[in-house]
Amino acid sequence: MFIIRQAITADMPQLLKLSRLVHSFNLPQDKDSLAAKIDRSQRAFAGSVKEAKGREFVFVLEDLESGTVVGTSAVYSKISWPGHPHLFFKVRKREHYSRDLGTGQVHVTIQLDTDETGPSEIGGLILAPGYRGHPQKLGSLLSYVRFQYIAIHRAWFQSRILAELMGALTPDSRSSLWDYLGRRFINLSYTEADTFNQRSKEFILKLFPAVEIYISLLPPEARQLVGKVGDETLPALKMLEKLGFTAQDHVDPFDGGPYLHASRDDIPIVTHSIERALVGASKSAARAASIEVMGVVSCTGEQGFRAVRSAFELSASGVRLPAKTIATLGAESGTKIGLTAFDKGGNAIALERASAVQSTKGSRSRR
Repeated sequence: MFIIRQAITADMPQLLKLSRLVHSFNLPQDKDSLAAKIDRSQRAFAGSVKEAKGREFVFVLEDLESGTVVGTSAVYSKISWPGHPHLFFKVRKREHYSRDLGTGQVHVTIQLDTDETGPSEIGGLILAPGYRGHPQKLGSLLSYVRFQYIAIHRAWFQSRILAELMGALTPDSRSSLWDYLGRRFINLSYTEADTFNQRSKEFILKLFPAVEIYISLLPPEARQLVGKVGDETLPALKMLEKLGFTAQDHVDPFDGGPYLHASRDDIPIVTHSIERALVGASKSAARAASIEVMGVVSCTGEQGFRAVRSAFELSASGVRLPAKTIATLGAESGTKIGLTAFDKGGNAIALERASAVQSTKGSRSRR
């Protein structure tokens, strides 16, 4: 069985090990940076962070059979504000036409731009290589839990949600786009530049040209990376597009990966997630086995935030869960349970529909 829970200090050794299996600046390989990240997350989950710009929530996926942390994901309440901009390349198309030659060309340009309006951001979706393609669809579980958390704590998050997807890297974790473009102006490697960007953005604004750059001036292996993702990121891209995220012609200035965006209240999981009080366990093994409503269930208790994929039974009085799910969550009667139901295609559905389906199935089973 697998559980999603908030990251804790004791996860440090396993998270460091995981960080060395994958390349992601959302999971730093430096022990001190990782410790600071976990501390920020623990304070955010505890509700002790008063300003949105300081809220960073880090989730981990644990294989309960082995006790191993095998994945992470994260959500940030606010990624930019005055004096702390979000940086990106604005991608444009420029049409040029020669009347004398009777021909023209369309060129793609990129230009450094900033945003201080403070959207929220989802990121840090990492799954250990050995668990990718798992029958229980662990990648989607890691992703979906963030949107349920946003729905339950809507006031903590902004009305606009960004998602940054990593661009394609070389086998040795370099970015050809950075090597051919960024390094011409900033004498740092891709890894060094993106790492330093976590602490300060001033060097990019001061050293990188503010003018439009025609990417046709770059070698093919560099210009083809603008707005593209690596093969390992394609499943995440498809998942986000299914949730209504769209490209907005903004790409990361370090590796060229695209930024997607969506309105918080238009994301199906956010729209269809609710909270209900736990009223007890499913009444019998037979009844539990016949429950048709499947989804993500979560709660925050003495052990912090915890979530699993489980069946559940919803009624006017509250929600019933299988006894094993209750034990795994550490929930008690009256605990508020976050609920998101999914159909067989993996689409979030309104709980009113889910209740109707279950009631119909329950009536049939009693005939």
